[in-house]
Amino acid sequence: MDIKINIADKSGKTVKMELKDEQGAVLHGKKIGEKFHGELIDMPGYEFEITGGSDYCGFPMRKDVQGIMRKAILTTTSTGNRYKRKGMRLRRTVAGNTIFNKTTQVNLKVIKYGPEPLIKEEQEKKE
Repeated sequence: MDIKINIADKSGKTVKMELKDEQGAVLHGKKIGEKFHGELIDMPGYEFEITGGSDYCGFPMRKDVQGIMRKAILTTTSTGNRYKRKGMRLRRTVAGNTIFNKTTQVNLKVIKYGPEPLIKEEQEKKE
């Protein structure tokens, strides 16, 4: 299954790319908060940190839920819950913190920049 990657830049812009099956397999087993080198996704010189993602049904990944399975957890206002009433807690289904073959989106943030610019000038003109 293809993995969509959203790379957040410190300037507030986001770069989106898609990894095919073989390329995406290098991320399997990595957890939220782990760092890895950009050579794994064909971006030499960069270093990234995994900040989140979602599975094939759209359930968000949470750092505090271990493993690859989904769980129904009791949450207050946080990842996977947007209600803001004071004291309100809801049971929400979320995905675990580990990337596996049914993860469809992974969010990354740049830790170390490489020699090539992350955002090309052509992309900026389109936006």
